[in-house]
Amino acid sequence: MHSYPTFKNNTLNSIPYRYLLCLLVFLFVFSPCFLYAQSLFTKHDRVLILAPHPDDEIIGTGGVIQQALKAHAKLKVACFTNGDNNELAFIVYEKRITFKKDEFLHMGQTRARETIKALEFMGLRAEDIVFLGYPDFGTLEILTTHWQDTGPFKSMFARVSEISYPDALSFRAAFVGENILKDLEKIILEFKPNKIFLSHPGDTNRDHQALYLFTRIALWNLEGRIKSPKLYPYLIHVVKWPMPRGHHLDLELDPPDKFKPFKWSKVFLSEAEVSLKHKAINFFTSQIEYNPPYLFTFARKNELFGDYPPVWLKKNRGKVIFWTRLDADSDIEDGSDITGEEGGNLIFGLAYRYDDHNLYVKMHLKNRMSLVKGISIFLLGYSKSESFARMPKIKISLGLFAKSIKDKKRPIFMRGFKISYQGSDLILNIPLAGLGYPDYILTRVRTGIKSFTFYTNSWRIIELQ
Repeated sequence: MHSYPTFKNNTLNSIPYRYLLCLLVFLFVFSPCFLYAQSLFTKHDRVLILAPHPDDEIIGTGGVIQQALKAHAKLKVACFTNGDNNELAFIVYEKRITFKKDEFLHMGQTRARETIKALEFMGLRAEDIVFLGYPDFGTLEILTTHWQDTGPFKSMFARVSEISYPDALSFRAAFVGENILKDLEKIILEFKPNKIFLSHPGDTNRDHQALYLFTRIALWNLEGRIKSPKLYPYLIHVVKWPMPRGHHLDLELDPPDKFKPFKWSKVFLSEAEVSLKHKAINFFTSQIEYNPPYLFTFARKNELFGDYPPVWLKKNRGKVIFWTRLDADSDIEDGSDITGEEGGNLIFGLAYRYDDHNLYVKMHLKNRMSLVKGISIFLLGYSKSESFARMPKIKISLGLFAKSIKDKKRPIFMRGFKISYQGSDLILNIPLAGLGYPDYILTRVRTGIKSFTFYTNSWRIIELQ
């Protein structure tokens, strides 16, 4: 039991002051932005930093890395891709235009060397850094469509379908989802981290989203074999965030407005730690030259971490039907207003429910003409009793006059699938059999025509209770 100091002054011992003290303690501990002190790490911690591209580990967690090293925690950094698809950075850095695939692999090797130098400058050993070498700007497509039964992904500029970096963890491994899961599981199982820092599912960059989702799947696969680590997702790419750009060491990082309703944590850095992080960013010359202010925007007084809570769906039984709103994670009775801000100017609300046989998705549309711009919903099921590679990976595309359902790349007919309307609410009836009777569902809704996106919400995890 904790003992609290007593005060001789009777005024300070009065009930209002005691209430005030309790209130301050409560706000500090349970605030949505709980501020971590330097004691985030101990020598017993095993900290894994997962970076989608070389440089994300420094700009997202450069202060955390320093604090973990100071605490003598075990630390490992793994880069998901080598960032070889940034054509604009290549042109500015190399001062020439090329379309030769070897040149893009050269850029990937350059970025890997920059990360190694930056991390060694911070005090990390080269043997504690690993590169996976998966395709920059291709890993989300691998997750949704490229598995062994559908064939490997081919990268855009390097035009390769396998890991082409000899120093990568699995050199020559094909660009399919099974190999990504195998590599992540190998790293996690061997290192056994109790804290994992990784990219956020709400990040606008596809590789950042994919790394989070693949890591979640890998951890589900490893349940019972390791103790579940705590996850600390960090944001990098959000439209018009953080502002202002550039060198502002005296400013704090706060979550973007659309993320503020969810719980966030701040790790504050000392002046020396901010300064060292700023110096480490200077090693990424290949990325700085084409956009000088951007990377330095993240060298501020704190680093920011947060995650979405899982959306728990309770099975509907009986006559009263309840929906769970995705943005508020709260139950509402059937027929209630689901309007919210998550859907931009086309979709104004999103809710889910399920029963013994079906998953239902309800979207509140601005009007039915919204379908002209197209709506796609991704539903990737995970089952504890089936390999994720064998589970359906469903994309439902809706237009004003047509619809399509694909499992990975293949168009399919899903028996029992229905579309209905309740006023401005579009309701999808999706048979659980078509999703493989999952325990979890990874889901996202997008509006757009082909590759042009008008709106997309963040990936969320639905747990079917």
